[in-house]
Amino acid sequence: MTERTPLLHYRLSASVNESEQRSPPAGQAPEQHPGSPRQRSAHQRQPKKLSIFFGVVIPTLLSMFSVVLFLRIGFVVGQSGLYQAIAMFLVAYFIISMTVLSVCAISTNGALDAGGAYYMISRALGPEFGGSIGIMFFLANVCGSALYVLGLVEAIVATFGVPEGDLQHITHIILPSGYWWSLLYATAIALLCLLVCLVGAHIYAKATFLIFLVVMFVLGTIFVSFFAVSPRTIPLPSIGNPAANGTGPLLPTTANFTGFKLETLLGNLWADYTGDYTTGYMMTFTTVFAVMFNGCTGIMAGSNMSGELKNPSYSIPRGTITAVIFTFIIYNLLCVLVACSCDRVLLQRDYSFLRDINIWHPFVTVGVYSSTLSAAMSNLIGASRILYALARDDLFGKVLSPAKKTSHSGNPWVSVIISWFLVQLVLFSGKLNTIASIVTIFFLLVYAAVDLACLALEWASAPNFRPTFRYFTWHTCVLGIIGCAVMMFLINAIYASASIAFMLLLLLLIHYLSPTSSWGYISQALIFHQVRKYLLMLDVRKDHVKFWRPQVLLMVSNPRSSVGLITFINDIKKSGLYVLGHVQLGDLSTLPSDPLQSQYDSWLYLVDHLNIKAFVNLTLANSVRHGIQHLLFISGLGGMRPNTLVLGFYDDCLPKDKLIDPSLSSIQCTDSSGPSEPEQQPPLFHFTSLRGSSDRQDCGEFGDGKVLGPQEYVAIIADAMKMLKNVVLARYFNNFDRAQVLSPPSSSPGKGAVYVDVWPVNLLRPDSSSYVDTCSLFLLQLACILNMVRAWRKATLRLFLCVEEGRSVRGSEEKLGQLLKELRIKAQVYPVPWDQQVALHWQRQGEWGKKHSSQSPDATTEEKKLRACEEEEDEDYVNSFPSNATRLSDDYLSAVNKLILDAAHPAPAVRFLYLPRPPADTRRYTTYLHQLELLTQDLGPTLLIHGVTPVITTDL
Repeated sequence: MTERTPLLHYRLSASVNESEQRSPPAGQAPEQHPGSPRQRSAHQRQPKKLSIFFGVVIPTLLSMFSVVLFLRIGFVVGQSGLYQAIAMFLVAYFIISMTVLSVCAISTNGALDAGGAYYMISRALGPEFGGSIGIMFFLANVCGSALYVLGLVEAIVATFGVPEGDLQHITHIILPSGYWWSLLYATAIALLCLLVCLVGAHIYAKATFLIFLVVMFVLGTIFVSFFAVSPRTIPLPSIGNPAANGTGPLLPTTANFTGFKLETLLGNLWADYTGDYTTGYMMTFTTVFAVMFNGCTGIMAGSNMSGELKNPSYSIPRGTITAVIFTFIIYNLLCVLVACSCDRVLLQRDYSFLRDINIWHPFVTVGVYSSTLSAAMSNLIGASRILYALARDDLFGKVLSPAKKTSHSGNPWVSVIISWFLVQLVLFSGKLNTIASIVTIFFLLVYAAVDLACLALEWASAPNFRPTFRYFTWHTCVLGIIGCAVMMFLINAIYASASIAFMLLLLLLIHYLSPTSSWGYISQALIFHQVRKYLLMLDVRKDHVKFWRPQVLLMVSNPRSSVGLITFINDIKKSGLYVLGHVQLGDLSTLPSDPLQSQYDSWLYLVDHLNIKAFVNLTLANSVRHGIQHLLFISGLGGMRPNTLVLGFYDDCLPKDKLIDPSLSSIQCTDSSGPSEPEQQPPLFHFTSLRGSSDRQDCGEFGDGKVLGPQEYVAIIADAMKMLKNVVLARYFNNFDRAQVLSPPSSSPGKGAVYVDVWPVNLLRPDSSSYVDTCSLFLLQLACILNMVRAWRKATLRLFLCVEEGRSVRGSEEKLGQLLKELRIKAQVYPVPWDQQVALHWQRQGEWGKKHSSQSPDATTEEKKLRACEEEEDEDYVNSFPSNATRLSDDYLSAVNKLILDAAHPAPAVRFLYLPRPPADTRRYTTYLHQLELLTQDLGPTLLIHGVTPVITTDL
């Protein structure tokens, strides 16, 4: 049987539906003042007065007592025998009991509103689970309604009709039989259900309790009949008997109701699977179980009444468990009574035998008709309400938008018509046993999803998940999931696989297409729980150079001018931590609130817009230097902390806005007269507009105007190195376009090839050409990492080897090639003579030596002391900074810059250069920055890199 929401629920919620038309979207509370006339009248029209018995027990029992109880209990025992029948019920009730525990846990975890199981699951787990389970629940109810209609048709035909061509000895034929006739009857019954659902749902609601009394009375007469009716011979239906038309072996035409006999019981103990006389299919354990399991579903009918219960959290667990225990006892008692008193032939070939052995035959007929019709109608209404709830939640966008329409009374008539249409399609299957497997698999899948939902809540360990129903554990959830999954595949592996694939597809569609909801996401709770656990396991004491990866803190002043750099750094993180840092100047003690909280959304939208995998970390400080110190100290968690600081270069390049909305391309965002108007700003990026040349490129500006000087900029570099952080300075990335760089026109020099140039030598120390120090190897590692990214794999690494005349060029090239081979780095080595540049350097050294050696013997004592002080300062500086960098001439730096430009043909996409340490003497910071600026002048996108820790190894 399928899940059914009795119409009593909808009578009482009619006024609720009416008000829902005027209510705001899902997730927003209606604006009503307590005690207002509208609210008081609403409470008067819809009092929550249903108790456990009327609100939970009766709906659940009516959902579980129907086709199986009256028409298939003999079929189950006749095919599988008493032992396997009881085993089937034990397995089925074990599965649904595990699910009942999960439902009870979810239903007692907070206040419930109208909406039933879909409301509980969607609000507890978020739109992905809720939407996918809701669709499966809707389809299960649709198929269940069709199943009950077909069961009713079968009962009507068994009472008033006979098979085609078998008119002899029959004098009271009323209805003709056959597939198309049965389809016609089913269509008429479905139309009757449709009319009631569209016009008179309240009529059924008033009769719910009466129908329950009828079903219980008929069930009582059945139990009495086993004891009161004397043994008799019962004619069997001729349908499916080939002997009736003379086309097959002769099969029995009668069977016996023997009363209680040991011989009858012994004959019904073991399985004897035969063909189903209504469909001709051979029965097996799984097919019989599929039919039987329909009588065990319906456990969520009480949960669907949550909006009309006095105390849902109290009523749902107690009422549902009571109904489950009662139905389990009744089913097993009936199995025993049937096995003790009916021939196996009677059980196998007459599904309506309970009518023939009843003390008064019409009793069973009335019970079958009333229960199946109410079940079909209730499932149709339940399906329409689920569809209406899905449409109102906007999980599928415009696809389900027509289903939101309601009548003046609040009845979702479009949802009812859609549900009826789908029921009509299912009716073409023709036979109850044909769709029983599909219905069973749908409900098993829904139950497994409910168990999975409860398991996720339990494993997430969220503080707000504290249900008052505590008789469940994660073990019961797992057992429920395993039981549902096993039975699904035993019943029909193809249907089960298709159903699971469909549900996963729905989950993915909702995850990527649905708007953000305010219900909460169980995925976030699970991710938090798992991330915290694994972060604790990430022990920094177990770090090894073999598994080093860059974990980057990129300082961004204004994202408008830093898009190129942000996207490029995303490529060299190699699955490592990537943090976008920003410093805002200010003092929290003088501000009314934290100004950073309102900015996070824009930064997170930026991350989504650029499709990068990065975190955002903002800080408030009285200076940029202190802010970056804060971020270097506190960014990350546990073993996931930044080990590399990336800064934009300090120069006077005019920043360009790369976040301008295409529709606003004509708007000048660099207007110096003031910021752009709010309506001109792109909707997702509320960053400060760029203001001409007063802003520094990339990281050079933090706020309006020049808030960062050259001294402080170099001090930030020195601070990072003191903290053992690698440092990267990025220049000329303001115009960097990743897509354009990686897809150059084929007409360009090099025929579309992409190059990455690496200069792993300290160009500020021409007296030292070492390629194997820590910093040089760090350059090689980063270049190799960039080359390993899928988009950059076609790029060619070019390694430039600076050589002087008189040295063995071939020997140096072979040595470097051997190093690259050991490091497994594929690169082309290009020797570059730089004798002229070195000569310029030594020429300056000679001039410096003459200047300091031409000390006049007639110099005064004060002049001698001053010169001695200068020499001492130079000596100290040389010890902490490249030994002769203080004496590098601008001519030498310009010559080296020209050498770098001339050596690369065609021009590379990006260059990697060696970044020397800043001088220990802070007075030299400006000179240091000036040297770096001359060195990288007009080189295009360039990274100046300094590594402080070993990051590469040749060991296995």
